[in-house]
Parts: sequence; C-alpha cells; structure tokens
Amino acid sequence: MALGAEARRRFVSRLHTLSHRQILDMLHTFAGDPVGVGRALPGQVRMSLQSLVPGRPHFAVSETWEEDLHSLLGAPWPCSQRERLGPVLAEVGASLTARGLAYGRQTYGSYSDGDSSLCRAAWCTVRHTRPGVVIETGVARGVTSRVVLEALAANDRGHLWSIDLPYPFDHQLHDQIGAAVPDACRPRWSYLPGTSGQRLPPLIDQVGRVEVFIHDSLHTARNTVFEMEQAASAMPPGGVMLIDDIALHKGFAVFAGRHPEYRTIVCPSADRTGLFGIAVNTRRPEIAPAA
Repeated sequence: MALGAEARRRFVSRLHTLSHRQILDMLHTFAGDPVGVGRALPGQVRMSLQSLVPGRPHFAVSETWEEDLHSLLGAPWPCSQRERLGPVLAEVGASLTARGLAYGRQTYGSYSDGDSSLCRAAWCTVRHTRPGVVIETGVARGVTSRVVLEALAANDRGHLWSIDLPYPFDHQLHDQIGAAVPDACRPRWSYLPGTSGQRLPPLIDQVGRVEVFIHDSLHTARNTVFEMEQAASAMPPGGVMLIDDIALHKGFAVFAGRHPEYRTIVCPSADRTGLFGIAVNTRRPEIAPAA
C-alpha cells in the first residue's frame, strides 16, 4: 500500500495521539504475548493505513434506509417492532454503567460499541426474517450480540454464533468481552474465539446455511470481502448481511459489484461519523422440477 508524503504525515500525527497509558498497555501486552500481538498487528496497521490512502469509495447514502430495508424484507412500514428496541438499549447502557464501563465510541481499546442505527437494523432484520442461524464477526462488549439475542428470544427461535478475536493490544480488556450479554441470553449464544479466517469456513460447513450475517471485525477490504463471500456461499434467498464501517475501504463496493443479486443500502451511523451497509439476497428461490 503506497502512501504519499501527506498520508505519511497524517499517519505519524495519528500515532502521536496515543496516550502514554495506551502505549504502556500495548508494550505490556506485547511482553506477555508477543506471538498474539505480532499476528494481529499487520491487520491493524492495514486498517489504520487504508483510511489515509486516496480513492476510497463514495457511496450514495440513504436517509430512508429503515423504510428501504423493510421494503426489501417485505415487512410493513412503519415498523411495530422498532420501538421495542429502546428498552433493550437502555438496559445495555445501564448494565455497562453499573460495571463502571463507558458506552459508545472507542470505549473498548480503539474499538467502539455497536452503533444504535446498526442495532436497529439488526433488531428489525432478525425480528422480521425469523432466522434460525445468525453469524457475526466481532463482539467486544457484545452490544450488537445482545440485540440479536433479544430478538431471537422474542422470536422464540434461532441461534447466534459469534466469532471474535479478543482485543490483542490490551489483555486487561478481555474480561469485558460480552459484558452486555446477560446469562438469560446465553443459551442461544455460541462464542468462538479466533479470527474469521480460522473460524468462519468450518462454522459455515457445520451450520449449513447463514440467514443473517453481521460483520464488525477487522475492517479491511480483504477481510470484509472474504467474510461476505463466505457468508454468501451459504446464504439462501432473503438472507441479509449487515456490514459495519464500509466507508473505510472498497470491500463492500467490490462485493456488490460481483453480486448483482444482492440489493444494497448504504446507511449513516446514528452519530453521522460512519457508514454501514446492508445487502439482501434477492435471488429467487430455485423451484424443483415437477416429477
């Protein structure tokens, strides 16, 4: 990845914003787990550098994305289920606060809790499609995981598999993994530590089909396209992908170009600082020939 002089200057400037505490935490973690940090570092560097490289995609953002999503799902709008999410998110915030944990942007190392707009998309998608199999990549405190699990419980069907590489640069954060997920939600949840490269292909072989897929792991073009292609290989007509932070790279656009059977929506985050994408498989179901 070639960087011009201005991009190099901005990268160095970004490094200077790290606090002494963050640097010390990273060094302490590296001393205790040099192999783990060494494996994770290249991907994190790529993710940081890609935001400095010119030529990122320009998306047409839908300000009516919720209505558009419901239209693609064949669900009524206005949505009677939408307001039921508010108490869930309020409970998530209260439970994290009770543990002394901040809630929002960049509160889990350099990572963030699930954006409320992405959570609304996940909630309505799961409530309306009633999936049996949901897979997500990236967990952190498990805010999006909690939303999906509450929706599955309301449906009284389905299971969530979550693939997650615990934050590699500060092991003190590991006891916060899934902090937003209470015991009552956990019977429908399988947490799989590791990278999506390691875990996703065998998981898809195991479950056979993926009705809803949520990407919120390493936000590089390579990783995003890999995960979307894996999910698409087992996604039936009507299946839905929710892909976070698509403005950082061309991965979502690349997948959409390869797969015209997926109708896509580009959505603004609640705080207007990022974008997430929705891809719905509109391929018609295959009809078996008459005997």
